[in-house]
Amino acid sequence: MRTTALMAAALATSFAVAADAAPAAYRAEQIGKTVRLTDSGRDVVVSIAPARGNVTFGMQVAGHEVLHFPVASLEDPRAGRFGIPFLGPWANRLDETAFYANGRRYAFDMDLGNVRGSIPIHGFLADAEWQVVEARADAKAAWVTSRLEFFRRPLWIKQFPFAHAIDMTHRLQDGVLEVHTRIQNLANEPMPVSIGFHPYFQLTDSPRDEWTIAVGARTQWLLAENKIPTGETQPIERLFPDPRAVALKDHRLDDVFGDLVRDARGRAVMSMQGRAQRLEVNMGPNYRAVVIFAPGPDRGFVCFEPMAGITNAMNAAHQGLYKELQTIPAGGTWQESFWVRATGFAR
Repeated sequence: MRTTALMAAALATSFAVAADAAPAAYRAEQIGKTVRLTDSGRDVVVSIAPARGNVTFGMQVAGHEVLHFPVASLEDPRAGRFGIPFLGPWANRLDETAFYANGRRYAFDMDLGNVRGSIPIHGFLADAEWQVVEARADAKAAWVTSRLEFFRRPLWIKQFPFAHAIDMTHRLQDGVLEVHTRIQNLANEPMPVSIGFHPYFQLTDSPRDEWTIAVGARTQWLLAENKIPTGETQPIERLFPDPRAVALKDHRLDDVFGDLVRDARGRAVMSMQGRAQRLEVNMGPNYRAVVIFAPGPDRGFVCFEPMAGITNAMNAAHQGLYKELQTIPAGGTWQESFWVRATGFAR
C-alpha cells in the first residue's frame, strides 16, 4: 500500500505523461519549470519554458542544436528573446507610440514601462508566465499546451484594451515541431491580430556564409530608414534574382515579404541549406507575411519570422496602406500553425 501511495504522489506532482503510459518513442516530461518533448525514434528533442514567455529554447536533432539560444540559462533577462519567442500583442515595429483599431487611436501609457521607445517593437509578452494546461504523449506524438490569459493583467489591458486568451500547443510528431496558436477574443468588439514569432535558426555543418536560403514569397515591402514599410512593394526578384537559391554571403537581411507562395494546403515554405543539413519552416495561410533577419557572418543564424501581418500592420491598415489585417470578431477565435522540419542531420 505504501508503494502504491508513493507512486500516486509522484504522478500527482508531474503532468509529464498521461496515465495510460505512452510508448517510449514519444515522451513529454516536466523538467523543473520547463517541458521537454522527445521523439526518440527520430532523435529529436524540443524544450519549452512556459514560465519565460513560453519560449522554445532548444530543438536538438541527432544531437545538433538547430535553435540559436546564446544565453547561459533561462534566468538570463534575455532568455525570452531567442530560440523561438512569441511576439504579442503585436510583432515587430509600430510607427508611433500608439496603435489603431476599429477606427480609433489607442495611445500607450509610456509611464507603465512595459512599452518602450518611440518605435515600439515586439510587444511586451517576452517574459510572460504561461500556465501549462496539458503535457502528454501517445503513440503518435508528444505535446504541451499552455495558456496565457491576457485579460487578467490590468497593465497589459491598459496598453492593449482587448480582453483575450491565448492557447499555444507545441507538438512533436514524425520529427517535426508544430507550433499552433489559438486566440480567443473575449472583448465585445473586433480585435486586430498582429502577432508573430521570431525563430532563430542555425545549421552546424558549415559556416553562415556557405548557407543558401529559399524564400517562398513574391513581393518585398520597401522600408523606410526606421524599418517601417512605406506601403510600396516590389517583385522579390529585384532583391533575389532567384528566390529559390539565395547565397546568404551576398546579403545582410532585415526585410519584410508578402504575397507568400502557397502549396495545395495553403502553406508557404522558407528554408535554409548547408552542406547536408536542411531546415524548413512551413507557415499556414493565416500567416500572411514573413520577416527574414540574417544580419551578418559574425552572427550565425537566420530568422524566418511567421507574421499574421506585415510590420506596423495595424497602423498601416488604418492609413490605407495595408489590406490584409486580420481581426477576430467579438467572441470569435483566430488560429494558425507553423512547422519546423530539419533533415540531413546525423550523429
